[in-house]
Amino acid sequence: MNNIQIPLMQSVTAFWQRRLLQIFILELSTLILLMGSFANMAIAQNKPIDSELLSLSIEELMNVKVITVSRNPQKLTQVASAVFVITQDDIRRSGATSIPDALRMAPGVQVERIGTDKWAVSIRGFNGRFANKLQVLMDGRSVYSPLFSGVLWEQQDTLMEDIERIEVIRGPAAAVWGANAVNGVINIITKKAADTQGVLLSAGGGSFEHGFAGVRYGGIINEDTPFRVYAKGFTRNNTASLSGENNRDQWHSARGGFRVDHSRGIDQLTLQGDVFFNSNGDKINRAVLDLPTIPVNGYRGYEEGGNIRFRWDRAIADRSSIMFQTYYDRIRQKILPVVDYDAESFDVDFQHRFPLFDRHDLTWGANYRLYHNTFFDTDVITFHPRTRTNQLISGFIRDEITLIPDYLRFSIGTRLDHNDFSGLEIQPNARLIWTPDAKNSVWMAVSRAVRTPSRAENDIRINAAQIRDFPGLPALPFPILAVIQGSHNFNSEKLIAYELGYRHQFSPRASVDIAGFVNDYSQLRDASFGALSLSTGIPTQFLLPVMGNNQASALTYGFEISADWKPTDKWRLQGNYSFLQMDISANSLTKRFDPITSGADKVNPQHQLSLRSNHDLSDKLEANFWLRYTSDISYYNIPGYVTMDARMTYKPAKNLELFVVGQNLFSQNHQEFVADFLPSSLAVIPRGIYAGAQWRFW
Repeated sequence: MNNIQIPLMQSVTAFWQRRLLQIFILELSTLILLMGSFANMAIAQNKPIDSELLSLSIEELMNVKVITVSRNPQKLTQVASAVFVITQDDIRRSGATSIPDALRMAPGVQVERIGTDKWAVSIRGFNGRFANKLQVLMDGRSVYSPLFSGVLWEQQDTLMEDIERIEVIRGPAAAVWGANAVNGVINIITKKAADTQGVLLSAGGGSFEHGFAGVRYGGIINEDTPFRVYAKGFTRNNTASLSGENNRDQWHSARGGFRVDHSRGIDQLTLQGDVFFNSNGDKINRAVLDLPTIPVNGYRGYEEGGNIRFRWDRAIADRSSIMFQTYYDRIRQKILPVVDYDAESFDVDFQHRFPLFDRHDLTWGANYRLYHNTFFDTDVITFHPRTRTNQLISGFIRDEITLIPDYLRFSIGTRLDHNDFSGLEIQPNARLIWTPDAKNSVWMAVSRAVRTPSRAENDIRINAAQIRDFPGLPALPFPILAVIQGSHNFNSEKLIAYELGYRHQFSPRASVDIAGFVNDYSQLRDASFGALSLSTGIPTQFLLPVMGNNQASALTYGFEISADWKPTDKWRLQGNYSFLQMDISANSLTKRFDPITSGADKVNPQHQLSLRSNHDLSDKLEANFWLRYTSDISYYNIPGYVTMDARMTYKPAKNLELFVVGQNLFSQNHQEFVADFLPSSLAVIPRGIYAGAQWRFW
């Protein structure tokens, strides 16, 4: 059977590689035709490549407005929450080629790379490939998967130059964004079409980043209707196992999209969409899971999808507005013999903001979301029933109260969510901020948030791992296959969070931001074991059912410090440090098998440090350095590591940028994390060097 499978998989892989190339060529051709068709509509101007952040003072940077905390624009200094903003200039200077790598700049965010196309990303603990206590948005569109309860980061991408900023909220935001915004929210906000006019071309390649190319064209249909279209593609190399073997996880990707904005009086309309295709692969760690149907040399497959979003904003007055948004999202993933599913979602969101009397700023809204997915049986994962449709209905209200104008503000709100698995969930929140003067602010918050069950926790059956020895049992003649089974009795995980923060601006050139937290979790996912039975197939092995329950709890606490200093107008230094302590109460038998909850205290690094230096040596030359430290992850026996990225940029002409980037420079390779649930082969992340060019013209 294996001899038949291998050539078949090779032909399937070749087919999808050809299709990938065809899709990317089609996207580029379409883009070029559009460029020609609308060339007469382009705005003829000559703008330099952005380097806006070094031209701003620290005081101006602290007054940048964010929208994720309250869904309304607020100055960063007036927000009663732990917020960090990653700007477009930060992304460009970092050399990051993916959204997860850019998120490493934010304090309190754990980002660990598992393989070429796989990451584990979380905030304030409980990290894993399917980290389930983090809500992620792209322009307000949720990309959190209710199928597996997490975010598949290989599916979340855009042209990196089109990202305006990434707002990272550390701590619960469920009163605003609903269930699963437990430990934080990441909102990736792209630029308006008017800010991406003209043509952008970028291309390059190197050792790990084998090759990449992107093109964007922005024009105007009329003076009130700017638009942009883009396409990008890349190929990234395989990672190697700890023993140096090829992990067969090379990643080919193609993506394209558009955005059209239209303004008419007090109304703003946006239509935006994306399509993508990934050809990727994996290799199972056979020391953990050794099934005869899984190819020894790895396997490949594909994932494809798209989304379309419509948004309407009406600005009635300075403190009065209406927002309506709807989107449709579809994903198809087929990487046999492990995963094969089709998932789609539809969402409608409404929000109304208005003042009440002089000191109340009220915002209320409602949301409806529909999920429909079909999971086809594989040798590793099955779902029963195969197809399911779930609905989520929610509403929220929030009141921002000015107790003492310019000095003291209090906000209180709650959100009610109803889902098909755990029913009604109530998630209140209260925040207070005191601003004694323009340079200081102190804030505190108390919040309740829940993480609702995923479909997998109800319906899944997964052949997760083979256990050669089990605590309390003598040596067995056959291995034990742990079979994770869904449970309809699984309930929501709950959190009560207490936060305290302080911001201080020393001068127009220096500031510091400190945030501390205590998180009290209850009814966390734990595991219990069923009765051993002997399999009937070949190979012979014991089957051990593993069922989820809500009997675990945890108390976590920690703090994050971030500092920003501009020694000169052309030099900016940024640093942050994060500390995390986790105390878990769970079934002692599961601690060595469950990294998600029982072993989470040893899966998340206790210390993280980031230091960045961005320096414009001249009008034509930039030097950017990024030093990082992550402490050990003892659960996987991964030692702590120090690494550095560097980006050197030369601008020979006003709109031309040449750059060379070094990543993970301090060692030939290092390990960062291990895949959970689906035991991919252990991978080391290599040192990488790539070079490229970016050209803009109007």
